[in-house]
Formats: sequence, C-alpha cells, structure tokens
Amino acid sequence: MPTSTTSDITVLGAGAIGAAVAWRCAQRGLTVTLVDPAPSRGAWNTAAGMLAPVTELHYTETPLLRLNLASLAQYPAFAAELADESGRPTGLTENGTLQVAWDGADFAALRELHEFGRTLGVATELLGEAELRALEPALAPGLPGGLLAAGDQSVDPRLLHAALVTACRRRGVRFVESSGTVLADEDRVRGVRVGGVEISSPVVVLAAGAWTGTIEGVPTSAAVPVRPVKGQTLRLRLDGPTRLNHVVRAAVRGSSVYVVPRADGQLVVGASTEEAGFDPRPRAGAVYELLRDAQTVLPELSEATWDEVSTSFRPGSPDNAPIVGPTRIPGLLAATGHYRNGILLTPITASGVADLVTTGTLPGVLAPFTPARFAEAT
Repeated sequence: MPTSTTSDITVLGAGAIGAAVAWRCAQRGLTVTLVDPAPSRGAWNTAAGMLAPVTELHYTETPLLRLNLASLAQYPAFAAELADESGRPTGLTENGTLQVAWDGADFAALRELHEFGRTLGVATELLGEAELRALEPALAPGLPGGLLAAGDQSVDPRLLHAALVTACRRRGVRFVESSGTVLADEDRVRGVRVGGVEISSPVVVLAAGAWTGTIEGVPTSAAVPVRPVKGQTLRLRLDGPTRLNHVVRAAVRGSSVYVVPRADGQLVVGASTEEAGFDPRPRAGAVYELLRDAQTVLPELSEATWDEVSTSFRPGSPDNAPIVGPTRIPGLLAATGHYRNGILLTPITASGVADLVTTGTLPGVLAPFTPARFAEAT
C-alpha cells in the first residue's frame, strides 16, 4: 500500500456542499479526493430541501438574502446539469412557498415583510383569507391570510446527494471513507493525512458541515468557528396523492413549522432547532411540538401515517451565515457554516469555491461571507 499520493484538491466532508465542490472542481479538470469518515451523517439526510430565500428573509440579513436569491437562480440549470451527468433525479420542484399568518399580528408582520421585500426587488403576493383558502383548501379555517413566494422551489436532498455522489464518481473523484488530518503550518497547507497515507494537496477545503470544527491539524489561526445545531424532521404520508400544492410555513404561537410535499405523497415536517451538541437522539418533546403545530395548520395531518423521524446537525456560525473562502493559511479554504441554507446554497458555494481554486477569485456575492469577517470583528 502506498504511503503517499497526490491530489490537486482534497475536500474534507462529503455532504451536499463537499460533494458539489468536488464535482465542480473535477469538471474543471482537477484531480479531487473527497474524504469523510461517515458520508451518510450529513445534514442533507435530514433536511427538508426548501429553496425558500424569500420566506427566510430577515431585516438585518440583506447580503444573505442576495446570496440566497443568486443561488436559487442557479438551481434549475444546476439540477438539470447534475441530472444529465449522473442519470439521477434531484427532486427539484417549482411549487412556491406559502407563509401562513396564524393571527392578526402575524398578518401585519407579513405585510411589513412584503413591503420590505419590494424595496429589494423581491416579488411576493399578500393574500387575504379567501385567497389563502383558494390556494390551499386543506389549511385550517380562520387563518387571516398569508404571503405567497411563487418563485420559491424545493428539492429532495437525499436524491440530490445521491446524484452528486454519482456525478463525482463519473468525473473520477476519489472517495476515502475515513477521518483526515490537515497537514499545514502557518505558511502553507501541504495536504491531508488519512490513516498511514499522506495525500499531498496544494488546496484543502474544510467542508465537513457541523463537524468542521472537529477536523484535526487545522492551525489555530485558521480555525473555523462552527458549532452543531441539532434539528429534527418528520416524514409522514397520507393515503392517496398529496393535496398540498405548496410548501407551507407558519409560526404557531411563535413556534416555526413547515410542511414540504414530495411528489410521491410524502410530507416532510420540520424542523426543531436545539443547541444540544452532537446528541443524535430524537427528543420526544420536539417531535410532539412539530406534530402539534403542523396539525394546527393542516388538520388532515392527524390522519397521516408515520414514515420516519430523523436527526442531524446544522453547521451554525457565530452570525448563522455561511463561511466560504480562504482562511489565513494559503491553500486552506472553508465551505461550511451554512446553517439552515446548506441545500439552497449548494450551487453557488460549489461554483464559488471552484472559481477560487482555479482563478484565485471569489465571486463578489460571496465576499461578505469569508472567514476574514470573524478576524475583523475581534
């Protein structure tokens, strides 16, 4: 067995982000090694796959909204190209998102959000009670209205990841199912050690999601501040075809809940948010709260059958925005910290990192999200 090998780029983390980065770099003629000790553990396996930048909008997050919108715009071409290369579907659906108001105060907040979005060129439609019921007859009666983001989409992250893995293999990406230790000093990254094998790489990408902070060998000056944020989602099924036409979101008495319909009739309900470290055990209270709130908005879910409860960990950063770009160590890059938007930001992160590797330039829309912002804040 060889004790050393080479690779133009080594990506640590084979989730949706890491696999997409590997695929895009391999498309550009680079030799790529993808290293992950447990590829199935990633947040993609639990994520619902909402591509919903508009209904994730907050007043202090305009740069993130622009990034999310830019990635959403790339999704149709990205998914089509991926399906063509892999021969696998991604589950991309252009079904729009319906943000439902629980009460009058919620509706007033949605009206303000609608007006704020208009100042940024974001198209949404404010709906009254009758219009809301006409779009989604399965909604509970008495809801005062909602906000329709017709351009929002959804994707099946499990299908997406399977397609990315297949596309990587067809492009010659080498997979190593093991932990990797970064080999670097303050002047330059040299590669990665996997077991007794040293992979010499001029570029190493930290893309292990919530586990990025556990990667060994990263110099302290280049450490990426990522923490695990536990999330649980439920997968339910109603007899016969689903009667839900849109992704439905709501805040029931202040608790956020969403329901994402799949083409096969499955309904994904999510998602809890807990600062619980790397504890993978489903929490009964979180499951109960998701079911309670989802049924409050969509009463017919009380007749649904149970498919699955899944748990994983979102990669949270100090400002809950992604961390993409060069660290202080030349050749050591970050592509992590995407928090709730990992699936949405997969296309733009992958193309952005591939641009950085091949041209030395990060696209401008990603410039506010480099690791340097944390150094600047200290």
